[in-house]
Amino acid sequence: MYLNCHTYYSLRFGTFSETELLELAQGQGVQTLVLTDINNTSACLNFIRKASDYNIKPIVGIDFRNGAKQQFVGIAKNNSGFQELNALSSSYSHNKQTIPNQAPELKDVYIIYPFEAVLEQDKTDFKSHEFIGVSVAELRKLPFTKYIQYTDKLVVQQQVTVRNKRDFNAHRLLRAIDNNTLLSKLQKTEECNPDDVMLPLSDLEQAFAAFPFIIENTKQILEQCHIHFTFGANRISQNQQTYLDTKAEDFEYLEKLCKEKLSKRYSQPSAKVKTRLQTELQTIKAMDFVSYFLINYDIISYAKSQGYIHVGRGSGANSIVAYIIGITDVDPIELDLYFERFINPFRASPPDFDIDFSWKDREDITQYIFKRFNNVVLLATYNTFKYRAVVRELGKVFGLPKEEIDKLAADKYQTQTLDEMSSLVIKYSKLIQGFPNHLSVHSCGILILQEPIHYYSATDLPPKGFPTVQFDMIIAEDTGIFKFDILGQRGLAKIKEAIEIIQYNRTEAPPIDITQVEQFKKDPNINALLKSGRAIGAYYVESPAMRGLMQKLQTQDYIGLVAASSIIRPGVSSSGMKQEYIKRQRFPETRKQANPKLLEIMPETYGIMVYQEDVLKVANQFADLTLGEADVLRRGMSGKFRSRAEFVAVEEKFINNCKAKGYTDELTMTVWNQIKSFAGYAFAKGHSASYAVESYQSLFLKCYYPLEFMVAVLNNGGGFYSAEHYIHEATMWGAEVQAPCINTSEHYNIIKGKTIYLGLGYLKSLESLVVKRLLTERNFNGEFTSLADVIDRVTISIEQLTILIRIDALRFTGQPKTELLWQAIFKCNANKAKTPQAKLFKPQQKTFVLPSLKTSNIEDAHDQMELLGFPLCSYFDLINESLQPHIKAKELKQYINKKVLLYGVLVNTRFHKTSQGKRIRFCTFTDQDGHYFDTVHFTKVVHQYPIHGIGVYACYGTVTSDFDFCSLDIIWSRKLEVIGDPRGSV
Repeated sequence: MYLNCHTYYSLRFGTFSETELLELAQGQGVQTLVLTDINNTSACLNFIRKASDYNIKPIVGIDFRNGAKQQFVGIAKNNSGFQELNALSSSYSHNKQTIPNQAPELKDVYIIYPFEAVLEQDKTDFKSHEFIGVSVAELRKLPFTKYIQYTDKLVVQQQVTVRNKRDFNAHRLLRAIDNNTLLSKLQKTEECNPDDVMLPLSDLEQAFAAFPFIIENTKQILEQCHIHFTFGANRISQNQQTYLDTKAEDFEYLEKLCKEKLSKRYSQPSAKVKTRLQTELQTIKAMDFVSYFLINYDIISYAKSQGYIHVGRGSGANSIVAYIIGITDVDPIELDLYFERFINPFRASPPDFDIDFSWKDREDITQYIFKRFNNVVLLATYNTFKYRAVVRELGKVFGLPKEEIDKLAADKYQTQTLDEMSSLVIKYSKLIQGFPNHLSVHSCGILILQEPIHYYSATDLPPKGFPTVQFDMIIAEDTGIFKFDILGQRGLAKIKEAIEIIQYNRTEAPPIDITQVEQFKKDPNINALLKSGRAIGAYYVESPAMRGLMQKLQTQDYIGLVAASSIIRPGVSSSGMKQEYIKRQRFPETRKQANPKLLEIMPETYGIMVYQEDVLKVANQFADLTLGEADVLRRGMSGKFRSRAEFVAVEEKFINNCKAKGYTDELTMTVWNQIKSFAGYAFAKGHSASYAVESYQSLFLKCYYPLEFMVAVLNNGGGFYSAEHYIHEATMWGAEVQAPCINTSEHYNIIKGKTIYLGLGYLKSLESLVVKRLLTERNFNGEFTSLADVIDRVTISIEQLTILIRIDALRFTGQPKTELLWQAIFKCNANKAKTPQAKLFKPQQKTFVLPSLKTSNIEDAHDQMELLGFPLCSYFDLINESLQPHIKAKELKQYINKKVLLYGVLVNTRFHKTSQGKRIRFCTFTDQDGHYFDTVHFTKVVHQYPIHGIGVYACYGTVTSDFDFCSLDIIWSRKLEVIGDPRGSV
């Protein structure tokens, strides 16, 4: 009987979830329910999925509105009608069209016009599928209108938006936020009615008792509507079913690809390889995943044809088929990757391929996918109201002063001291927190579907121009829609650009095949970089934490790097297993301490769970769970399914099975808690291995072409560290780094021999239009010869010219900066309007005789700090005090457990909370020789001796050693004073 119900996916309008709507309906005796969110279908699929749990027949539709003004409600008779509604809503949304008063002709849709709108428009012509909706409140007016005679067109339209007074208040606040207005100024036309509630079914029927034809018409509509999708264990894959014309052709093609490409991966394939390949092919065929593999192969093939570099990771990296046909570069035989993590008979979803491309290439790949396949759409994600953001929004709605809003948002208040308005802000912020605020695009998910995209959802058209569904990944997977993950990252862009730079700067270098990872893995020079923590700039292994871990583990091979990239994850690390793993790696005799059963299951990781696959192994072999049940545990680790009953049931079975096998409660809970500690952080082993492949590609370039590689790193946004530190790293490898020069530099950084010229783009205050003019003029008409030549050829203001002179970008003139600055002032009339029009005759420049004006290195450094953000000299050259007796970083091992003083330039600092919630700080510095040392600032000193930005610090503390990796526990630290600018303020 309820044809017009909203959830909070009627964004900034509705006040509760689709599940709460079903709970409400069940409590009111409702057996059939229509969900019609405003211009949105986000909740529809989950509403249909959950309805059977409440013994409710679900029907879906869309409430079409312009702002808050209802135009009409469309209700789908069936799946085709749902598709029609989605297409209609998407058309309005994509084209930013106002929704008309009259709905178009739709074959399988009922249209309900609101009674008040019908009155206003004096509408008299209704098609067979069109009706007039009347609410309980509107019944008083109905008998006094001509529409009382339209007995076959009147239906119940008791809108459901709120449940009670609190919901109505929240609704008004949401409307005020949406309209960016004070609550007191919110127009009534922007609100729903306070009586837009769900009455008990008996009360609703009683209200319409005098109009039995209205009830009968409504019941007939409800009886005619049926919507069906499959979910969960009964779901049917909705992905594109075939790559070629038939499934038989698909499998034949996949077999052919494997046969043709096998020798490239395995020159002499062993029996193990052949058996694994055949097993996988048959499993992929039996589970109907052939087209999924071929579509991924198609995407990779296009990328390779364009010269794009990619990394294939995710659980799909466990597949030998994926390795052979080139989707991934991870050899599952070499790594003994667990096949059942990739595909097992209990797994209904296809394997997960996360395919990374350069951030510069990703959009072209996405465009290719949309052109290549028929039914393609991006996946959505929901941006929800965060508590502090809601506090700020509600504070503005209530008209609170900024100071009060700041105090409430920062939780700096005593509850008992709050006035009534502030108390309401806090009360309703807690209620609205977590509501969806707006739809966004999933970071990487692309759907390639069998049916047209509007069969499942309406779509939005975000700025990049690719249609996006209105539901998220979790309901997509429940419905049998499995995403293709196409990601963009900067690490691959660095690799690609480094190769291009090598081609122009090292013409003598042999051609580089970056896919020859097997050679890189065995290279002792590359592995030495890992072991010594000298991987700055290399993907995934450059952070202080990874640099320290590499040295603690003494990692010097591929297998070791794969393990390291997993044990550093928070799940393994926080459980204490990281330290235990390091101990067993470094001291083989300690491996005997492992539980024999766990050691037997996981010999490679010394009986310690490191990868997601280990959870499957332990659950299956230690606790006798089936592979299907073990996979429930694995999925539960992601947090997406943890609250579901199936996860709880598996947890109980795990514990009961262990008890039945005679394990002690202590051992059982130890193992179980290790599983729980992964909590969404553990990697699949193939995932880690894929990262390690990219790391080795970066390390190869860093090892043999360090300067070119560092330029590529700088040109692609750096990585973990600042641009300043990557410049430092380049100088450590022998580069000479020069400030921007208008005759040499480009917008980005370039290298000539061993000299790196910083790009003009580093000059933060230099306008991009000026850079464009300079480069265009130089490229077309040759290098500049003098200051006068620059002024003659380029339209530039005195302010912009001053920036170039101060950074020494005109050093080719051979004149000091101070002289150039005076000449620029004389030659440019700063107040005169400039025009980009070319001058017909070259103006005669005056020449002035100036006294000798010199600059110092200190002045240059201050100019660089202001204009670039950092000096090109060492910070040690700028300190204004003498250094006390101290040691260097390389001497730390000689002073373990002793108090020492070191001086260092701050590289990185980060906070961490202890298990007791106390704050500690970790810092990384470089000493005068450019070598690293790390410091720990415990709670007692973290506030007493704060770190105030980049500069040289005196660090006094106790040297500690953790598996031969030394760091300094700070007793005190102090930032050294910098020599001031001798010119005063510039």
